Amino acid sequence: MPARLVVEADGGSRGNPGHAGYGALVRDPDTGRILVEKAAYIGKASNNVAEYSGLVSGLELARELNPQAAVHVKMDSKLVVEQMSGRWQIKHADMRVLAAKARKVLDPRRVTYEWIPRERNKDADRLSNEAMDAGMAGVDWKPRGAAASPSKASGASPATHDAPVQEAPRRVGRLHHVEVWTNDLPAADASLGWLLERLGFPRKESWKDGVSFGSEEFYVVLESGPDIAAGGHDRRRAGVNHLAFRAGTRADVDLMARRAASHGWTLLFADRHPFAGGPDHYAAYLENAEGFEVELVAD
Repeated sequence: MPARLVVEADGGSRGNPGHAGYGALVRDPDTGRILVEKAAYIGKASNNVAEYSGLVSGLELARELNPQAAVHVKMDSKLVVEQMSGRWQIKHADMRVLAAKARKVLDPRRVTYEWIPRERNKDADRLSNEAMDAGMAGVDWKPRGAAASPSKASGASPATHDAPVQEAPRRVGRLHHVEVWTNDLPAADASLGWLLERLGFPRKESWKDGVSFGSEEFYVVLESGPDIAAGGHDRRRAGVNHLAFRAGTRADVDLMARRAASHGWTLLFADRHPFAGGPDHYAAYLENAEGFEVELVAD
Protein backbone atom coordinates (compact mmCIF):
# COMPACT_ATOMS: atom_id res chain seq x y z
CA MET A 1 0.00 0.00 0.00
CA PRO A 2 1.13 3.59 -0.60
CA ALA A 3 3.00 5.35 2.20
CA ARG A 4 0.63 8.29 1.76
CA LEU A 5 -3.14 7.98 1.65
CA VAL A 6 -5.98 10.45 1.15
CA VAL A 7 -9.24 10.04 3.07
CA GLU A 8 -12.38 11.73 1.77
CA ALA A 9 -15.42 11.65 4.07
CA ASP A 10 -18.86 13.16 4.36
CA GLY A 11 -22.09 12.75 6.29
CA GLY A 12 -25.62 14.01 6.06
CA SER A 13 -28.91 14.19 7.92
CA ARG A 14 -32.33 14.62 6.36
CA GLY A 15 -34.04 16.74 8.97
CA ASN A 16 -30.96 17.65 11.03
CA PRO A 17 -31.44 15.77 13.21
CA GLY A 18 -33.09 13.12 11.08
CA HIS A 19 -32.26 10.06 9.02
CA ALA A 20 -28.46 10.19 8.85
CA GLY A 21 -25.64 8.38 7.12
CA TYR A 22 -22.01 8.76 6.19
CA GLY A 23 -19.64 7.88 3.38
CA ALA A 24 -15.87 7.49 3.39
CA LEU A 25 -13.21 6.41 0.95
CA VAL A 26 -9.44 6.12 0.70
CA ARG A 27 -7.66 7.33 -2.42
CA ASP A 28 -4.12 6.84 -3.72
CA PRO A 29 -2.86 10.45 -3.98
CA ASP A 30 -0.48 9.61 -6.83
CA THR A 31 -2.94 7.93 -9.17
CA GLY A 32 -6.26 9.27 -7.85
CA ARG A 33 -7.54 5.69 -7.71
CA ILE A 34 -10.13 4.85 -5.03
CA LEU A 35 -8.72 1.97 -3.00
CA VAL A 36 -11.64 1.29 -0.68
CA GLU A 37 -14.98 2.86 0.21
CA LYS A 38 -17.69 2.42 2.80
CA ALA A 39 -21.07 3.88 3.70
CA ALA A 40 -23.47 3.29 6.58
CA TYR A 41 -26.81 4.47 7.90
CA ILE A 42 -26.63 5.58 11.56
CA GLY A 43 -30.30 6.22 12.36
CA LYS A 44 -31.45 9.60 13.64
CA ALA A 45 -28.56 12.00 14.13
CA SER A 46 -27.35 15.50 13.24
CA ASN A 47 -25.29 16.50 10.21
CA ASN A 48 -22.25 17.10 12.40
CA VAL A 49 -22.43 13.68 14.09
CA ALA A 50 -22.81 12.04 10.67
CA GLU A 51 -19.76 13.92 9.34
CA TYR A 52 -17.67 12.90 12.34
CA SER A 53 -18.82 9.30 11.87
CA GLY A 54 -17.62 9.47 8.26
CA LEU A 55 -14.24 10.75 9.43
CA VAL A 56 -13.83 7.89 11.92
CA SER A 57 -14.75 5.34 9.27
CA GLY A 58 -12.33 6.84 6.74
CA LEU A 59 -9.45 6.74 9.20
CA GLU A 60 -10.27 3.13 10.06
CA LEU A 61 -10.21 2.23 6.36
CA ALA A 62 -6.80 3.89 5.96
CA ARG A 63 -5.46 2.03 9.00
CA GLU A 64 -6.56 -1.30 7.53
CA LEU A 65 -4.76 -0.54 4.27
CA ASN A 66 -1.54 0.74 5.85
CA PRO A 67 -1.37 1.44 9.60
CA GLN A 68 1.92 3.34 9.12
CA ALA A 69 0.80 5.61 6.30
CA ALA A 70 0.66 9.39 6.48
CA VAL A 71 -3.00 10.31 5.98
CA HIS A 72 -4.41 13.53 4.53
CA VAL A 73 -8.13 14.01 5.24
CA LYS A 74 -10.30 16.07 2.88
CA MET A 75 -13.80 17.09 3.98
CA ASP A 76 -16.28 19.81 3.08
CA SER A 77 -17.23 20.24 6.76
CA LYS A 78 -15.45 23.36 7.98
CA LEU A 79 -16.50 22.49 11.51
CA VAL A 80 -14.88 19.04 11.56
CA VAL A 81 -11.71 20.22 9.83
CA GLU A 82 -11.20 23.18 12.17
CA GLN A 83 -12.01 21.18 15.30
CA MET A 84 -9.78 18.24 14.40
CA SER A 85 -6.99 20.66 13.46
CA GLY A 86 -7.25 22.12 16.98
CA ARG A 87 -8.28 25.60 15.93
CA TRP A 88 -11.90 25.37 17.16
CA GLN A 89 -13.26 24.00 20.41
CA ILE A 90 -15.54 20.95 20.42
CA LYS A 91 -18.49 21.79 22.66
CA HIS A 92 -21.06 19.12 21.72
CA ALA A 93 -20.72 15.96 23.83
CA ASP A 94 -21.47 13.50 21.02
CA MET A 95 -18.90 15.14 18.77
CA ARG A 96 -16.29 15.13 21.53
CA VAL A 97 -16.71 11.37 21.82
CA LEU A 98 -16.35 10.88 18.06
CA ALA A 99 -13.38 13.26 17.83
CA ALA A 100 -11.62 11.34 20.61
CA LYS A 101 -12.35 8.09 18.77
CA ALA A 102 -10.90 9.54 15.55
CA ARG A 103 -7.69 10.54 17.33
CA LYS A 104 -7.27 6.98 18.63
CA VAL A 105 -7.55 5.37 15.21
CA LEU A 106 -4.23 6.74 13.97
CA ASP A 107 -1.43 8.76 15.51
CA PRO A 108 -2.70 12.36 15.14
CA ARG A 109 0.82 13.44 14.20
CA ARG A 110 0.46 11.47 10.95
CA VAL A 111 -2.93 12.94 10.04
CA THR A 112 -3.51 16.30 8.38
CA TYR A 113 -6.79 17.99 7.46
CA GLU A 114 -7.95 20.11 4.54
CA TRP A 115 -11.30 21.77 3.89
CA ILE A 116 -12.57 21.37 0.32
CA PRO A 117 -15.74 22.75 -1.32
CA ARG A 118 -18.68 20.36 -1.64
CA GLU A 119 -18.29 20.01 -5.41
CA ARG A 120 -14.85 18.44 -4.85
CA ASN A 121 -16.23 15.94 -2.35
CA LYS A 122 -18.78 14.31 -4.65
CA ASP A 123 -17.69 10.69 -4.11
CA ALA A 124 -18.07 10.85 -0.32
CA ASP A 125 -21.30 12.83 -0.69
CA ARG A 126 -22.65 10.16 -3.04
CA LEU A 127 -21.81 7.44 -0.54
CA SER A 128 -23.50 9.23 2.36
CA ASN A 129 -26.66 9.74 0.30
CA GLU A 130 -26.63 6.08 -0.74
CA ALA A 131 -26.42 5.15 2.95
CA MET A 132 -29.37 7.40 3.86
CA ASP A 133 -31.41 6.06 0.94
CA ALA A 134 -30.73 2.48 2.04
CA GLY A 135 -31.46 3.16 5.71
CA MET A 136 -34.73 4.95 4.99
CA ALA A 137 -35.74 2.02 2.75
CA GLY A 138 -34.93 -0.44 5.53
CA VAL A 139 -32.14 -2.23 3.65
CA ASP A 140 -28.37 -2.49 4.07
CA TRP A 141 -26.10 -0.31 1.96
CA LYS A 142 -24.37 -2.26 -0.78
CA PRO A 143 -21.43 -1.00 -2.85
CA ARG A 144 -22.04 -0.43 -6.54
CA GLY A 145 -20.58 -3.68 -7.93
CA ALA A 146 -17.45 -3.65 -5.76
CA ALA A 147 -15.68 -6.88 -4.83
CA ALA A 148 -15.33 -8.39 -1.35
CA SER A 149 -13.97 -6.33 1.52
CA PRO A 150 -10.34 -6.67 2.71
CA SER A 151 -11.76 -6.94 6.22
CA LYS A 152 -15.16 -8.52 6.60
CA ALA A 153 -15.48 -7.10 10.11
CA SER A 154 -15.15 -3.54 8.83
CA GLY A 155 -17.84 -3.82 6.17
CA ALA A 156 -15.52 -1.96 3.80
CA SER A 157 -15.40 -2.73 0.11
CA PRO A 158 -12.53 -1.96 -2.25
CA ALA A 159 -13.41 0.10 -5.28
CA THR A 160 -10.59 -1.35 -7.36
CA HIS A 161 -10.78 -0.95 -11.09
CA ASP A 162 -8.63 -3.93 -12.08
CA ALA A 163 -11.43 -6.53 -12.05
CA PRO A 164 -14.64 -6.30 -14.05
CA VAL A 165 -17.39 -4.51 -12.18
CA GLN A 166 -21.02 -5.40 -12.57
CA GLU A 167 -23.13 -2.57 -13.88
CA ALA A 168 -25.28 -1.01 -11.18
CA PRO A 169 -29.05 -1.27 -11.66
CA ARG A 170 -30.60 1.73 -13.36
CA ARG A 171 -32.03 4.08 -10.76
CA VAL A 172 -35.30 4.96 -12.46
CA GLY A 173 -38.51 6.29 -11.03
CA ARG A 174 -36.91 8.63 -8.49
CA LEU A 175 -37.27 12.38 -8.46
CA HIS A 176 -34.10 13.96 -9.84
CA HIS A 177 -34.88 17.59 -8.99
CA VAL A 178 -37.74 20.05 -8.55
CA GLU A 179 -37.56 23.49 -10.16
CA VAL A 180 -39.55 26.36 -8.62
CA TRP A 181 -39.88 29.57 -10.65
CA THR A 182 -40.24 32.78 -8.72
CA ASN A 183 -40.78 36.46 -9.47
CA ASP A 184 -38.61 37.48 -6.52
CA LEU A 185 -35.51 35.31 -6.15
CA PRO A 186 -34.05 37.08 -3.07
CA ALA A 187 -37.36 36.74 -1.21
CA ALA A 188 -37.75 33.08 -2.26
CA ASP A 189 -34.18 32.38 -1.16
CA ALA A 190 -34.81 34.08 2.20
CA SER A 191 -37.93 32.00 2.87
CA LEU A 192 -37.89 28.77 0.87
CA GLY A 193 -34.09 28.63 0.76
CA TRP A 194 -33.89 29.03 4.53
CA LEU A 195 -36.42 26.23 5.01
CA LEU A 196 -34.62 23.87 2.62
CA GLU A 197 -31.33 24.31 4.49
CA ARG A 198 -33.08 23.63 7.80
CA LEU A 199 -34.49 20.43 6.29
CA GLY A 200 -31.02 19.16 5.40
CA PHE A 201 -30.67 20.43 1.81
CA PRO A 202 -27.31 22.26 1.72
CA ARG A 203 -26.85 25.18 -0.66
CA LYS A 204 -25.46 23.58 -3.80
CA GLU A 205 -24.94 26.12 -6.59
CA SER A 206 -25.75 29.78 -7.28
CA TRP A 207 -25.94 31.74 -10.52
CA LYS A 208 -27.36 35.04 -11.76
CA ASP A 209 -31.01 33.98 -11.83
CA GLY A 210 -31.06 30.96 -9.55
CA VAL A 211 -29.86 28.89 -6.65
CA SER A 212 -30.08 25.17 -5.89
CA PHE A 213 -30.19 23.15 -2.68
CA GLY A 214 -29.46 19.45 -2.13
CA SER A 215 -27.08 16.92 -3.65
CA GLU A 216 -26.49 15.08 -6.90
CA GLU A 217 -29.09 12.54 -5.75
CA PHE A 218 -31.89 15.12 -5.48
CA TYR A 219 -32.02 18.90 -5.42
CA VAL A 220 -34.45 21.82 -5.50
CA VAL A 221 -33.91 24.81 -7.79
CA LEU A 222 -35.23 28.34 -7.19
CA GLU A 223 -35.07 30.34 -10.39
CA SER A 224 -36.20 33.70 -11.74
CA GLY A 225 -35.62 35.49 -15.04
CA PRO A 226 -37.25 36.98 -18.13
CA ASP A 227 -38.96 33.72 -19.20
CA ILE A 228 -41.39 33.76 -16.25
CA ALA A 229 -44.89 34.71 -17.36
CA ALA A 230 -46.82 37.46 -15.63
CA GLY A 231 -49.57 36.66 -13.18
CA GLY A 232 -47.76 35.30 -10.16
CA HIS A 233 -48.12 31.93 -8.47
CA ASP A 234 -51.48 30.51 -7.38
CA ARG A 235 -51.33 27.09 -5.75
CA ARG A 236 -55.09 26.70 -6.16
CA ARG A 237 -54.85 26.61 -9.95
CA ALA A 238 -54.34 23.33 -11.79
CA GLY A 239 -50.78 22.12 -11.37
CA VAL A 240 -48.50 21.35 -8.45
CA ASN A 241 -50.13 22.51 -5.23
CA HIS A 242 -47.29 22.21 -2.72
CA LEU A 243 -44.11 20.39 -1.68
CA ALA A 244 -44.14 18.11 1.37
CA PHE A 245 -41.03 17.16 3.35
CA ARG A 246 -40.38 14.82 6.23
CA ALA A 247 -39.20 17.11 9.02
CA GLY A 248 -38.36 14.83 11.97
CA THR A 249 -40.29 14.41 15.19
CA ARG A 250 -43.42 16.30 16.21
CA ALA A 251 -41.23 18.56 18.34
CA ASP A 252 -39.00 19.21 15.30
CA VAL A 253 -42.03 20.17 13.20
CA ASP A 254 -43.33 22.51 15.90
CA LEU A 255 -39.95 24.19 16.33
CA MET A 256 -39.42 24.67 12.60
CA ALA A 257 -42.94 26.07 12.15
CA ARG A 258 -42.32 28.63 14.91
CA ARG A 259 -38.97 29.68 13.47
CA ALA A 260 -40.40 29.87 9.95
CA ALA A 261 -42.58 32.81 11.03
CA SER A 262 -39.41 34.92 11.20
CA HIS A 263 -38.45 33.96 7.64
CA GLY A 264 -41.52 34.96 5.69
CA TRP A 265 -43.81 32.00 6.36
CA THR A 266 -47.41 32.00 7.60
CA LEU A 267 -49.13 29.00 9.17
CA LEU A 268 -52.06 27.74 7.09
CA PHE A 269 -55.17 26.09 8.55
CA ALA A 270 -54.27 27.40 12.02
CA ASP A 271 -57.64 26.36 13.44
CA ARG A 272 -56.89 22.72 12.60
CA HIS A 273 -53.13 22.70 13.18
CA PRO A 274 -51.31 20.31 13.58
CA PHE A 275 -53.90 17.82 12.30
CA ALA A 276 -55.14 19.71 9.24
CA GLY A 277 -54.32 16.65 7.15
CA GLY A 278 -56.33 14.31 9.36
CA PRO A 279 -56.26 12.90 12.91
CA ASP A 280 -53.31 10.60 12.17
CA HIS A 281 -51.27 13.07 10.16
CA TYR A 282 -49.16 15.48 12.24
CA ALA A 283 -47.91 18.29 10.00
CA ALA A 284 -47.44 22.02 9.61
CA TYR A 285 -48.68 23.71 6.43
CA LEU A 286 -46.80 26.92 5.62
CA GLU A 287 -47.22 29.60 2.94
CA ASN A 288 -44.76 32.36 2.04
CA ALA A 289 -45.47 35.83 0.65
CA GLU A 290 -45.37 34.62 -2.97
CA GLY A 291 -47.98 31.95 -2.26
CA PHE A 292 -45.75 28.87 -2.27
CA GLU A 293 -46.97 26.19 0.14
CA VAL A 294 -44.78 23.71 1.99
CA GLU A 295 -45.92 20.87 4.23
CA LEU A 296 -43.67 19.69 7.08
CA VAL A 297 -44.61 16.14 8.03
CA ALA A 298 -43.70 14.53 11.36
CA ASP A 299 -42.40 10.94 11.46
